[in-house]
Amino acid sequence: MILIKGAHVFSPEDLGVKDIMIIHDRIVMIGDELPLISDEMVVIDGKDKILMPGLIDGHVHITGGGGEGSFKTRVPEITLSKLIGGGITTTMGLLGTDSTTKSVENLVAKAKALKEEGVTCLAVTGSYGYPSVTITGSVKKDIVFIDEVIGVKIAISDHRAPSISDEELARLASDVRVAGMLSGKAGIVVTHMGSSDHGLLPINNVIERWDVPIRTFRPTHVNRKEELLLESFEFAKKGGVIDLTCGIYEEMSPARVVGLAKEKGVPSENITISSDGYGSWSRYDEKGNLVKIGVSSVSSLFTELKKMVMDNKMSLNEALPYFTTNVSRALGIYPAKGLVSEGSDADLVLVDKDFNLEYVIARGQIMMQNKEIIVKGTYE
Repeated sequence: MILIKGAHVFSPEDLGVKDIMIIHDRIVMIGDELPLISDEMVVIDGKDKILMPGLIDGHVHITGGGGEGSFKTRVPEITLSKLIGGGITTTMGLLGTDSTTKSVENLVAKAKALKEEGVTCLAVTGSYGYPSVTITGSVKKDIVFIDEVIGVKIAISDHRAPSISDEELARLASDVRVAGMLSGKAGIVVTHMGSSDHGLLPINNVIERWDVPIRTFRPTHVNRKEELLLESFEFAKKGGVIDLTCGIYEEMSPARVVGLAKEKGVPSENITISSDGYGSWSRYDEKGNLVKIGVSSVSSLFTELKKMVMDNKMSLNEALPYFTTNVSRALGIYPAKGLVSEGSDADLVLVDKDFNLEYVIARGQIMMQNKEIIVKGTYE
């Protein structure tokens, strides 16, 4: 049991200064001057601190990305402390280019491990390629029968993408949608967007020709280049959800893009932000040769939020949804995740006046205390 006293609470909406009572893994009460109901209750002084929901990172290569520069470039698995150090209490794992030396089996096992270690972890089956790699031999069965799996991933408009036809993409989307309906999950097709001039054309073709609901598709990395971004704005205006990636280019940073989206009349609730953490980023020359490769960090998610609030002077209640409620709704886990509310999961972050992480609580367990990570992964 935990009692947080006198913190300025953003749910993401501004609730003012409140006390928060946590029992087991739930927020059970929010109010003024809540009583200490047990001598065993841990009390956290929230004075001069901001309390907000734990961040939700909807795009993390939990088993490591990479491999595009040969075996030595395979990225290792993420550790629990990296997520906690980034204020992330819920994440979604996925594969990338490499589904040959890495597998969906490994991905789901890692998701289960992270859950055992204390955070919440979802996953999507598949990878860049098509037909989609799965555990059961069927995308639909993976979603229906594997608890963590809520959808599938595929790459389009990318030099590493499969040559998938509109008909095949429509069938895949239909299978995912039906599987989501059968299992009570989001049922989404996470579409890695590359730099090809085709952009969102394959997705738009499917939506127009086969009546697939627009929110079935979740294009990500849409801030990769301006043409794709503007195209994705139109997609979001029609009701689709688009995902911005941290750390791609400074001029296309999410902090800048959300401002542009507002100017263009894009509904803010249809935009999410993710880190692409532990995925490799790569640069190619005009002949397609790999010239540079690196690894993305999950810490970029909190850094982006801090930049939006501290540097861009965006109000916290306006900035937070891109990292919390928008994501939880998009992943089908709202209202359990993404907000500070009675009955919601006790996934919380406390920051000081300079917006530095002080406490991270995941599923009711204190993971960071006084800026020190106190719960680490099994082998850390």
